[in-house]
Amino acid sequence: MTLVKVMGFTLLLCLVFLAVTHLLPQVEGEAPVDKMIDLDVLTMDGFIVMGEQIFNSKGNCTLCHKSPPLGRAPDIQGADMVAVAAERLADLRYKGVATDAETYLRESMKAPSQYVVAGWGKTGAKGERSPMPAAHKAPIGLSNIEIDAVIAYLQSKDGHEVTVALPTEATAPVADSVPTPTATAAAVIKKYSCQVCHVVDAVGGSVGPNLDRVGGRLTPEQIHESIINPNAVIAEGFVSGVMPRDFAEKMTVKELQLLVKWLAEKQP
Repeated sequence: MTLVKVMGFTLLLCLVFLAVTHLLPQVEGEAPVDKMIDLDVLTMDGFIVMGEQIFNSKGNCTLCHKSPPLGRAPDIQGADMVAVAAERLADLRYKGVATDAETYLRESMKAPSQYVVAGWGKTGAKGERSPMPAAHKAPIGLSNIEIDAVIAYLQSKDGHEVTVALPTEATAPVADSVPTPTATAAAVIKKYSCQVCHVVDAVGGSVGPNLDRVGGRLTPEQIHESIINPNAVIAEGFVSGVMPRDFAEKMTVKELQLLVKWLAEKQP
């Protein structure tokens, strides 16, 4: 009789939990969608806001260029970039063709090695090559309109005149900020912008170690630790304090497992 009561209580408890789950809102992941800019209603204020959103999200700018500085790259978020641009254009080390703040900022996103801030150059390149990937190419992939929007934001945030013209033709869609599903390791890499700092599948930056053959250098346990505690062991030629330390808080268990397993399989 006691067994029957226990089984009955257990069944009732399961039914209660089932009912509660049906009351909770159901969330379904969606793939990123593209939307076109409505030029009829776009104002300069809206363009500036769009630039700020891109700077903080799709552009991944704050991953390195954040205020207060994180030690990964020069502070852009907290600096007056119009004034900074004038100083860099006058520097004898400048190799580009820009003539003003607008063209300098555009050039610095598309060809970042035209001027490399002292101390921030790529290791082994005599400081003359920037570790930053070109913003208009993979893995960031900003359109010309998106780059102009970021420039408008950088000019506006410190009270300067915005010299960038509003777009007259929506030549490229602007990706909406819908989270990317993380059913695959490739989706995890895209979601957390790993290729901004690391080469993965022959594409990416050089701020961090190349991950294309990491499985031949590290065990799955070591790869796991390097993600959740990146300062525990520093790869030769790189420095500590560069990789964000909060991936353990941001990633789900599934995402972390997917990424570790996939990287561990990347061997010579």
